[in-house]
Amino acid sequence: MEENYLGSIFEKYLHARKIFKNKEVLRHSYTPKELPHRREQIENLAHILVPVLRGETPSNVFVYGKTGTGKTVTIKFVTEELKRISDKHDVPVDVIYVNCEIVDTQYRVLANIVNYFKGESGVEVPLVGWPTDEVYAKLKEVVDARERFVIIVLDEIDKLIKKSGDDVLYSLTRINSELVNAKVSIIGISNDLKFKDYLDPRVLSSLSEEEVVFPPYDATQLRDILLQRAKDAFYEDVLDSGVVPLCAALAAREHGDARRALDLLRVSGEIAEREGAPKVTERHVWKAQEKIEQDTMEEVIKTLPLHSKVLLYSIVLLDENGELPANTGDVYSVYKSLCDYIDLEPLTQRRISDLINELDMLGIINAKVVSKGRYGRTKEIRLNITPYKVKNIYRHDSQLQSLLTVNMSPQRRLL
Repeated sequence: MEENYLGSIFEKYLHARKIFKNKEVLRHSYTPKELPHRREQIENLAHILVPVLRGETPSNVFVYGKTGTGKTVTIKFVTEELKRISDKHDVPVDVIYVNCEIVDTQYRVLANIVNYFKGESGVEVPLVGWPTDEVYAKLKEVVDARERFVIIVLDEIDKLIKKSGDDVLYSLTRINSELVNAKVSIIGISNDLKFKDYLDPRVLSSLSEEEVVFPPYDATQLRDILLQRAKDAFYEDVLDSGVVPLCAALAAREHGDARRALDLLRVSGEIAEREGAPKVTERHVWKAQEKIEQDTMEEVIKTLPLHSKVLLYSIVLLDENGELPANTGDVYSVYKSLCDYIDLEPLTQRRISDLINELDMLGIINAKVVSKGRYGRTKEIRLNITPYKVKNIYRHDSQLQSLLTVNMSPQRRLL
């Protein structure tokens, strides 16, 4: 019986109308054949990099703009085209792409570059263990093994600098003076518009020889991007006419984020497919919006510092006890009791007030200052996420699992 039931489920989904022709087209990692509304940036980058094809060293480039403005996809598009033309003209060019959100130390960046050439050099640097000076010496050796141009793309470079400082940039921007055969240039990509404030002036002067700025997309531009991708991603006539404009409008509210627009369109299609719906409708887009926001909120909560997590659970308990909105003093009282319960040294009430403001900025809670007339002003704290969701996240957190056994009496004693 169970086998027949499972078989029928898979048969049902197998024979449901297909929505996606190629879902990968809607992923952030996909590089399309055309990039709408980025011609100016493509032209600028091509102008900066064209000296390679003449045998000259191109300038270093600093590319910046907010998340979802097409920086990474444009760089990949331009460097892939550069590789194609350089192969045609027998100009040796290597493009090395490093994601500094993952490869976030000087050692690992240098090791990644050396290991790019391991097939040619036979050298492989372990992820830990060598002195950094030795890794840098090996990098110079493998890069300079023959005449070539090496373009190193450091994506999310701001994450690397904030964590590990700018020593690696200082080395890489000056490496050409130590090479005989090869020439190196750097393309740095940053989401942080204030990123340059973190750089030593010596590094800044050599890295920012050229700058390319990516402004946010507006709703019309996002619609064009989605329409172009939708042609390859979906089967014909499966998208209602309002779906793409709605995805574009919602993403335009998020600072013109094309990644958000693509995620909305993809998740809308996934929800429609799961439902066995013949078409993707605006209802599916609203459901996708809700799901993405929930997923984002869960990720934010998972990465909160320990005290912020305990503070959030204090607000959850107050909510379950029907005591919200609460003021800072009420929340602090429960927070201190929870700290005692898990043997954690509590922070001061002033510091907890700061953490409440941080949770408010993240959208997890709502902390509004209200006037109580002659009694002065107070902060009213409410929860923006269901207690069940918070508990579900904490269920998988070894530091906080024990909190799930805590209940609160009306007299606010923890049981």
